[in-house]
Amino acid sequence: MSLRVDIETVNGVLIVRLEGELDHHTADMLRTEMEKHLVEEQVQHILLSMANLHFMDSSGLGVILGRYKQIAARGGDMVVCSINPVIYRLFELSGMFKILKIKESEQEALLVLGVA
Repeated sequence: MSLRVDIETVNGVLIVRLEGELDHHTADMLRTEMEKHLVEEQVQHILLSMANLHFMDSSGLGVILGRYKQIAARGGDMVVCSINPVIYRLFELSGMFKILKIKESEQEALLVLGVA
């Protein structure tokens, strides 16, 4: 399976919906897509929706960490929502919860970012 990425910007929040598998085969594509939007649009925060993401490896973690650093350098936040138990465990083991906020839904994430 591959990765499907749906990206939109709402009130300064780059909403990235992921479906499929985020691994070493698809990480560069996600990085390129996100960076394009971060450069071209007025983005203050990033919301990652992982409701339909079924697999992720360390390459995926690297892409997420890199975009977190980019948005944090601008004074923004990154929130992850709708994360399944397998990927939740990966985030837990990698220490990502120490830097990222986790919410149940996109609506909750947008509320935390102050744009809903």
